[in-house]
Amino acid sequence: MSKKIFIKTFGCQMNEYDSNRILDLVKQIGYEKTNIKTDANCYLLNTCHIRDKAKEKVYHEIGRVKKEFKKLQNQS
Repeated sequence: MSKKIFIKTFGCQMNEYDSNRILDLVKQIGYEKTNIKTDANCYLLNTCHIRDKAKEKVYHEIGRVKKEFKKLQNQS
């Protein structure tokens, strides 16, 4: 079974670049990208902490992810 990573990017084009770089690096240690959150072994949120709107979106996403994964754990 391969390791899968889900990357969600908030903010500017530089953040998109950084997310692609991270993907390139984790591929070297056996990860492949997935677009399905629940298939991921690793869930990465990438944002710029300078931009308040992007920062707030990440905090909300963390809450959603926490609820989703707790729900999945309870189903197991």
